[in-house]
Amino acid sequence: MHNWHVTETTFDPQTLNHKETVFTIGNGYLGTRGAFEGGYPGERASTLVHGLFDDVPLVHTELVNVPNWLDFTVFIAGERFRMDRGTVLDYRRDLDLRTGVLTRTVRWQSPAGHTLDLAFERFASLAAEHVLGIRCRVTSVDFSGMVEFRAGVSGHVDNDGLRHWEWLDQGAIEGYAYLEVRTRATHLDLCEACHLTLSGGTETVHTFQDCPWSPTLIACATLHPGETVTADKLVTIFSARDTAEPREAALHSLADATAQGYDALRVASDAAWAAEWEASNVTIEGDDEADLALRYSLFQLLIAAPRHDDRVSIAAKSLSGLGYRGHVFWDTETFVLPFFSYTRSEIARNMLLYRYHTLAGARRKAQENGCEGAMYAWESAATGDETTPRWGIAADGELVRIWCGEIELHITADVAYAVHQYWRVTGDDAFMRDYGAEIILDTARFWASRAEWRGERDRYEINDVIGPDEYHDHVDNNVYTNRMACWNLETALELLAWLRQESAEKAGDLEEQLDLTDERLAHWRDVIARLYIPHAPEGGLLLEQFEGFFALKDISLADYEPRDRSMQSLLGIEGVQEYQVLKQPDVLMLLYLLAEHYDEETITANWDYYTPRTDLTYGSSLGPAIQAALAAQQGRVEEAYRYFLLAGRTDLQDARGNTGEGIHAATLGGLWQAAVFGFGGIRLTDEGPVANPRLPAGWKRLKFRLQYRGRWYDFDL
Repeated sequence: MHNWHVTETTFDPQTLNHKETVFTIGNGYLGTRGAFEGGYPGERASTLVHGLFDDVPLVHTELVNVPNWLDFTVFIAGERFRMDRGTVLDYRRDLDLRTGVLTRTVRWQSPAGHTLDLAFERFASLAAEHVLGIRCRVTSVDFSGMVEFRAGVSGHVDNDGLRHWEWLDQGAIEGYAYLEVRTRATHLDLCEACHLTLSGGTETVHTFQDCPWSPTLIACATLHPGETVTADKLVTIFSARDTAEPREAALHSLADATAQGYDALRVASDAAWAAEWEASNVTIEGDDEADLALRYSLFQLLIAAPRHDDRVSIAAKSLSGLGYRGHVFWDTETFVLPFFSYTRSEIARNMLLYRYHTLAGARRKAQENGCEGAMYAWESAATGDETTPRWGIAADGELVRIWCGEIELHITADVAYAVHQYWRVTGDDAFMRDYGAEIILDTARFWASRAEWRGERDRYEINDVIGPDEYHDHVDNNVYTNRMACWNLETALELLAWLRQESAEKAGDLEEQLDLTDERLAHWRDVIARLYIPHAPEGGLLLEQFEGFFALKDISLADYEPRDRSMQSLLGIEGVQEYQVLKQPDVLMLLYLLAEHYDEETITANWDYYTPRTDLTYGSSLGPAIQAALAAQQGRVEEAYRYFLLAGRTDLQDARGNTGEGIHAATLGGLWQAAVFGFGGIRLTDEGPVANPRLPAGWKRLKFRLQYRGRWYDFDL
């Protein structure tokens, strides 16, 4: 069962922030980084709750770090237990992926020479998403005296120095401490409440300390060698997004949790996790590293998945860090969503309903850009309005203009594609009728208005864009963007025909609402027929990444090895645009998504051309997993396996050096796709999914489940 555990046995302060991300726990309502109870210098402790955004200058809006429920300190004869004080004689930290429980055991010798064993355990209940728990056991080795536990909720939190909270109230009611706060700009109230119980030891005493911003419960007990005292801390969190009365809800929920007790809460949460894994687990036998990397990826996706909220989605860094400020990108629909569509379709539905509920923001963006329809934000938060910052700070301190929010348009087609794929997999006609059709039709309106007629060339063009390969900006006729726009328009016409047959009333409503006149639909067909898709000259098999790409300077990435940074960093933001070097391969991504539209010869030719020009190791973290899937589908299994491991090491081994900012959610979803669609060779047919497996050397077994149109299919390859 070791492949169900992520474990460290040596604590290294140099990897503090990386391991905080790795040991993130959560339950789909919130995520808590793996910071230590009691804190550590340089930590980035944070708990992020879905949908709790506040506005700030420059970054527009960001998820707020809520009061720290991990505030739990132990004092031994008046000396505070800290990992950076005294002597750590033995140490182990373990994340049990099967149950979502994080444990830490330490044999510690205090500065005064007292030796004790301390064991911490924490979980975020999957059965009751507002309930959290910490258990601390202290066993004396050679100490006799007083042990004191201080458990509170600390409002002394910020987002990289930015304070988001105003104090409203705090106190203690019948042994429950609480803190109530409000976001400064969005005026969302939140309350956290906690309770502390003690068992073992002798002469126990309980008190309350009303510290400003940090109400704290205190319990003390006398301990002798060989004895153990156990302290259980239960916490509840509610915000104004959940209820009109967060404090009342938090205290009521806490009273119920306390009545059940820590052990019963754990049992219920463990049972909920068992049901999750029954649907979601993938087993790779014969390769422990691959097996653990994939299962860890699925765990991190599951703890970020909104089970009971259809107005939030999974951000690029999930709920594991402040990177990208909690914003939602195309990562979600293109890389993450397929896992849920095939295993937990109700979660996928929630995530797509988030895009439906943010249509108003997408429409505002289209209008602001002089277009019709819905133009989805590159970075989206609560409302769907564009939240991409216009400026960033480079490593040398210089300001850098960020164009993605204005001209990285392909996300609009990516959302439409995800809606259609969900429908294809689930057969959820009600969703498509009531929500999905409006998304696909209104995004088609955007593309038809954004495509520009060039009479002198007798074609439509989409110019001045950024494709998935962000090394090149302000390009014309990016092949990924143009072809996906074409797909969006084609699919909209097919869908409208289906809707007219299945629900004439709904079709009529949308035709009127979106002004889908015969003239407009004829224009769509004209754009489909005449939108420029760049190819190699004289009808070659190569797709041209964008118009003029083949005229750029060629490059041999091998000439720059060894290196430890991206080609953009080496060549400069402007310099890299002069070369045929890719952050991630637009063309190959297109061929992966629309594989049924291209023959094997075309896929092979483009793979051979674009793969050597892709900055796989230091470019985008989104690329390797999808390239693993595409390589496996071509029978390039050894090459696919290398890419799979490269993706699998992204977070567990901090392969890119930035995991401390949060998990790479797209990579996690991409690994599942590589395993199932790549090595498993899953394809959809009229009879259901079928497998054409190509397993790497050493893999003895690949086992997983898929749900297709309401029926489960078990694959044991």
